[in-house]
Parts: sequence; C-alpha cells; structure tokens
Amino acid sequence: MCGFCGFTGQVTDRETVLREMTERITHRGPDSTGFYLDDGIAMGFRRLSIIDLEAGQQPLYNEDKSLVLMFNGEIYNYPSLRRELLEAGHTFATETDSEVLVHGFEEWGEALLPRLRGMFAFAIWNVEEQTLFLARDYFGIKPLHYTLLPDGRFFYASEIKSLLAHPDFVREFNDSALDHYLSFQYSVPRETFFKNVYCLPPAHYLWFRDGQVTEHRYWEPRFEPDEGMTLDQAVESIDNAFTDSVEAHRISDVEVGCFLSGGVDSSFVASYFGGQKAFTVGFDNGSHYNECQYAAELAQEIGIDHYTHLIGEEEYWASLPDVQYHLDQPLADPSCVALYFVSKLAAEHVKVVLSGEGADELFGGYRIYHEPTSLAGYQKLPRFLRRAAAAVVSALPFDFKGKSFLIRGSKTLEERFIGNAYMFNQKEKSRLLKTISATDPREQTAEYYRRCAGQDDVTRMQYLDINRWMVGDILLKADRMSMAHSLELRVPFLDKEVFAVASRIPARHRVAAGTTKYAMRLAAKRHLPEASTSRPKLGFPVPVRVWLRQEPYYNRVKEAFLSPAAEKFFNTAELLRFLDQHYAGKKDNSRKIWTIYSFLIWYEVYFGENARV
Repeated sequence: MCGFCGFTGQVTDRETVLREMTERITHRGPDSTGFYLDDGIAMGFRRLSIIDLEAGQQPLYNEDKSLVLMFNGEIYNYPSLRRELLEAGHTFATETDSEVLVHGFEEWGEALLPRLRGMFAFAIWNVEEQTLFLARDYFGIKPLHYTLLPDGRFFYASEIKSLLAHPDFVREFNDSALDHYLSFQYSVPRETFFKNVYCLPPAHYLWFRDGQVTEHRYWEPRFEPDEGMTLDQAVESIDNAFTDSVEAHRISDVEVGCFLSGGVDSSFVASYFGGQKAFTVGFDNGSHYNECQYAAELAQEIGIDHYTHLIGEEEYWASLPDVQYHLDQPLADPSCVALYFVSKLAAEHVKVVLSGEGADELFGGYRIYHEPTSLAGYQKLPRFLRRAAAAVVSALPFDFKGKSFLIRGSKTLEERFIGNAYMFNQKEKSRLLKTISATDPREQTAEYYRRCAGQDDVTRMQYLDINRWMVGDILLKADRMSMAHSLELRVPFLDKEVFAVASRIPARHRVAAGTTKYAMRLAAKRHLPEASTSRPKLGFPVPVRVWLRQEPYYNRVKEAFLSPAAEKFFNTAELLRFLDQHYAGKKDNSRKIWTIYSFLIWYEVYFGENARV
C-alpha cells in the first residue's frame, strides 16, 4: 500500500512543491520516498513495503525508461503475469508486483486492465509522448483524485490533501456536494467537496493529453443470475471462489492479520487465519455495542491470537477531527471511527489485514434487501389506494408501528431506495439549507437504475449500492482509516473472481429463509460454528443515539450547531429542533444530527479559521 501524487507544467521551486505534496500523504507510505521529474511532469511517491521489501522502490520503469510508473495497491496475480511478460521478452529489475504494470502496459496498453486481479490505482507517464495514463481498480478500493486547471495543467493524488499543498491549487468549497451529502451521508462520486476536484470512478482509466482529459470505463459489475443454479451449486461455488481469493490476498513478505467482529463476513475471513492475529474493538455500552466477546469465542475456537480494545466515550469524540482530516471529505458513518481505532490497534502488530467489506453488496447482506419481499403482497393493491393511505399517515404528527410500511409501500423502488443511507429528503433539505439549492436525490441514482433495468428488485438494490454506497462510504472509510495508521487493508470479497460467482447467484439464494446472504452463510458454515453464521449483522455499532441524549454530548453538538459555519450554511433553528427532539426522547434523529455534525467538524478542519491543511 502506498500513496502517490503529481502535476504537469511548471511552478516556482518545483521540487520543493512536489516534496510538500508527497509529505502530506506520508501516512500512506512511511517506509520510503520516490520522485521523478522531467520538463513535462513532477511525480512523487510514498511506500509501505509489503512485497520485495528491499528492491521494490518506486518509480519503476520499463527497459528503456520511456515509461514511468507509480502505483498504489496490490496485484495478486502478478506471478502469472510476470511469467507471461518474461516469455514475451521483457526484462524485470525487481520481484515486486508493481513492475508487471509498467511492462504489462508496454505490452498490452489499456487491455492490461482486465487482466489484473487486485486493488490498484496507478499512474504511467510516457516520457516521449508526454502523456499520462491513470487507472483505478474494478470496485474503487484504492482512491485516485485529479483536477484540471484552466491553463491546462493537470494535478493528481491518492488523497485530496496532497493537492492542497500545491501553491497554484485554489481551495474552493463545492456547494452542490453538501446538498448531495445531506441525502446520502457521503460525498457522491465523482464530485468532491472541493470545487473542480474529481475522483476517478471505479473501473475507469483516464488519459491526459495536450491539456485535455478523457475518461473511459473498462469493466462493469453486472449481475447475470443463473436461475437454474441450485442452492448446493451456489454454496459450493462461493466456498471455492472465496477460499481461492483469501489465499491470493494473503500474498505478502510481511505478516498478515485480520479484523474480526461477531458477524459472518469477518468471521469467514478469520476462519483461514488459525495461528495468526485478529483484531476487534467495541464500546462499553452494553452487548449491542460490543462484539468483543463473540469475537473472542470464535478466536479461541479457531486458534487465533486475539487483540481487543474498548473505545471510551471521550476517546471517540476527541478523535473526530483527526478522523475527518484523514477522510478528506465529510462522512457521517459513525462506524468509521471504530474502524480508525481497530486499524490503530492492528498497526501495532502487523502491516497488512484482511477485512470483510463487500460481502453485503455482492451477496445480498443488508436487512433492507428484505423489503421487496415484505412489500410484495401490499403492492398488489392498486397504486392509488396505496398513495392515499400514505398521504393520510404521513400527515399524522406521531409515529406508530406500520407507518413506514404504508409510506414505503406506496412508492416504486426508484422512489424509496437511494441506497443504504437516506438522511434528508428534498423538502427537509430545503428547510435546512440557507442558500444552496436542494435537489431530488433520485437525480443521482437514476442512471444506475437505468443500467440494471429488467432485473429483480434485490439485484437492482445491490447494483446501486455497489456503484454508490460501497464507493462513497464503505471503501472510503476502509482505505482512509487503515492508511491513517500506515496499515494495508485487503478485501477478499471484492475480488473479480468472487464477483463472477456472486453475479450468477439467483436472488432466491441471496435473500431467503428469513435471512440475508443466505447462500454465503451456508458456505461460511462449512468453516465456522453455527453461532457465527446465524448472528445478525451489527457492523461496528456505535452508541451515538445514546450519547446524544446525555448532557455533555448534547451540549457539544449544540455548540457546533450554533457555530459560524453552521450559520453560514444552515437554518440553525431547524438544526436545534432536530437536536432537542432527540434529546427529549420524542424522536430518534441521531443519524440526521450526526450527518450535520460530521460535516461541521470536517468544515472546520479544511475551511475553518484554523484549518489543518
């Protein structure tokens, strides 16, 4: 795991600027630094040494040094690619996985990308043609950001904070990103909270030529269910594909550990780690917020050295500015802080961990994926009747059991599901925002529903989550929270061979028997005790709802809601209404409150009077 950055064109004291940009991402690679400069480009690199510890320094070159590579990630099938390239006449200078990229690009060009198995973001500079090629992995595991200046200069980096170090980069707040964030709880790719800064989407490559940027998609995670597949066939194929993926993801010249919660995803990963190390965090707020005991029982049964840490309340709240700094953009997922602390714990013992991200999106693991089945009977009623019932109950000033069912059952999938998080609708945003226009979040999801038209509703929900929620929330926090502690996090569920299996499993084997990830749970059951495969998903639960009803934390959030930043963007009376409703126990507004509060912390870090960068 590493980090890189670069820029084209000239600037005063170019080498010093490049070093400063590179220093901003030292946490991504504390082991060594590398630079390349010529008249057309300046490229910087930070390395976290994992494979070929001594010789794998970057930049790397092809034989005549006409191509220059900087790379972040791991290529798990590099041994077979290396053999193929050697047979084609290429000469290698190192044993590292990185070098297959520069020779592979020389041999196959853009056609290299579908051959790769791994997580990656990389840049290749063609010295003779003065062109730059950037690429990002299939699912967006590794980050890559860029901006094009009006004068035609191009800047790029693994993290946005690196771009901020360039003296010619103008830091401007992107108003539309706040509008979208309020609905989704994350910055919606490909835009960012910094005006004119973009993230290269997953499974895309980019060419920068003659002052122009062109993007191209090289792969898409399409589901093509095989309705003839039996449950036994599904379970067997999952077991085989995941076992192969874990073995590939364990390739390393340093020790590899794993994260372990009480759920099936991380437990399935951990079942391959007998005799090695696993890491768990929890909160001292009751069993619902602490999976350490479940994890400890599994660790003992499968023979793992188990390390735990209980996160204190003040410890959690004090970490929030650091967390938002490392995220680059505001993220209102409270579990990212838990991930920050479990990464810190793991980094004290290992350099690499495997984790369970992606299982829910690929195999149908979120509880909301039950909804199409739950609503099926009700939605047989005429739509005008369902709409009328929803209008009546929506007008009632109180909540009751079944109210949400009647409202959501009146809507199409496109109307009710914008992804795993839905914080504020358009009307709520209009009341909250002072000067920024509030848009319908369906504008951001429509293209993805068009792409998977004709599929069943569960599959369509998964497709949307893979392209939006997983990129903007799950993988953002996984990369940034682990890299904050110079820890490489690998995700064996997000492997193209595993997806090839997942994409063929019928919905009836994904959501069935009153549970989610049904076929995957049966595959995991071959490796784990019953309790681990049947336990409901918690996913780093955080007691934010409880804390916000305690005076110290209520007052802390209230102070932020009355701050100059809050006054700048929001109608603060509306913010206080949400907060006071929750504090009095009248309504659970914790997720909405946390969405606003997280943004305000981030804004102070990046745009406040005492901004850190």
